[in-house]
Amino acid sequence: MLVDSHCHLDLIDPTLERVDALLAQAAEVGVGHFLCVSVSLGNATVVRELAARYPQVSASLGVHPNHVGDDEPDVARLAHLAADPLIVALGETGLDYHYGAEHIALQQARLRTHVRAAREVGKPLIVHMREATDDTLRILTQERAQEVGGVMHCFTEDWPTAQRALDLGFHISFSGIVTFKTAEPIRQAACQVPAQWLLVETDAPYLAPVPHRGKQNQPAYVRQVADCVAALRGVEPAALDAQVSRNFFELFPLAANDQGTADTAVVPAAQGRTAKSMAARH
Repeated sequence: MLVDSHCHLDLIDPTLERVDALLAQAAEVGVGHFLCVSVSLGNATVVRELAARYPQVSASLGVHPNHVGDDEPDVARLAHLAADPLIVALGETGLDYHYGAEHIALQQARLRTHVRAAREVGKPLIVHMREATDDTLRILTQERAQEVGGVMHCFTEDWPTAQRALDLGFHISFSGIVTFKTAEPIRQAACQVPAQWLLVETDAPYLAPVPHRGKQNQPAYVRQVADCVAALRGVEPAALDAQVSRNFFELFPLAANDQGTADTAVVPAAQGRTAKSMAARH
């Protein structure tokens, strides 16, 4: 089974009428689990409802760095909402200075709020980082994000940056961008990230991979992402599928609980990562 570790089902189809078809199309190419990621408190309810409706869908809770105009949660409220067993992670959160440079102070404060809430409930983080590398990693370090770990989603940086994130105990997730031949630093990083810390995603409806580039992305297209990463690393696609799926359920143990593949007890995110050697990150 392959996992799409980051998608936005409700943004692909706001009516939710196509969700059954989207999941079925993904299943046809071996994609069996999906993390539907919240971008605001406004859509968090819908994301949670999808997780409640579909056992193969998990949900996160968070406010995207570029989102403005919504009710801004404090740590106590975010932690309260995130304590829901259907919520497997906090995010997506992070910093994006490409589109949100006028809201830098808000973004930074919001990122700190998410890390503190994640530490309170013992769940991992989903981090968005665009043109804000140093500030993102600095804040994660200052707020002790390594206590819960998480994933640098849709990784668009180089290998040295990946190493810095790995040092914080964060997984590295590659999106359809890795299939673009012009994205050489990202493709090189995909070759070098240790297997135990690797994830793949679509970020659908955005960033469709080759050969679907320019079209609306969907979870089934994580197949092209995974096959590309396998080819870059020189491994069989089935082995890559198994590795990234195992990585996903270790990082997000409540996602395994949702589909009955793990013990039903709540396992803190950091505990789910203890079997991984620190040395294996490099």
